Amino acid sequence: MELIGLYLVAAALLVLAGAAKAYRPDDTARALAPLLPRPLRALRRARRLVRAGALAEAALGLAALILPRPVTAALVAASYAGFAVVVALARWRGATLATCGCFGRPDTPPTLVHLFLDVTLAGAAAIVAAAAPTSGTLFALLGRQPWGGLPLVAVSAVGLWLAFLALSALGALEGGRRLVHPGRDPAVAAP
Repeated sequence: MELIGLYLVAAALLVLAGAAKAYRPDDTARALAPLLPRPLRALRRARRLVRAGALAEAALGLAALILPRPVTAALVAASYAGFAVVVALARWRGATLATCGCFGRPDTPPTLVHLFLDVTLAGAAAIVAAAAPTSGTLFALLGRQPWGGLPLVAVSAVGLWLAFLALSALGALEGGRRLVHPGRDPAVAAP
């Protein structure tokens, strides 16, 4: 399981983002409303849907952290693949200044970095799903690592922090840049 560090980052991000959205569902509900079918677009209904999904997201992340097994890893991969589709759809529909609401507040517009990170974490989780043992816990996995898994946990924590910054602070900077230079997408425009 060579990509277990990225998998741990993916699972921990699910816990953090799910908890944040469950606590503050409004911005995510507003961000998702245009993508929902008409009967679910009302903020009150969208908020309930977001809160339920966020709690499921956090629970999945926690289960995936504690039990890195094929089923949990496959569900993590499917979650990030779904997030990638939502981000791609939001970008395609022109929601360049909107938030994706990943952390329950309006600081994360759908950027290409966000899309790349979602695809990367989905791929890493899919690879872990193919290689993970069908039994055991994270503690058993860490026990087989050098120094009891401390280096793996440390590197994963740094990766988690960098992924969080890429999805929040970098996204906010990108949103600010778009306000200053409207209509200019760095993915297609020359500097």
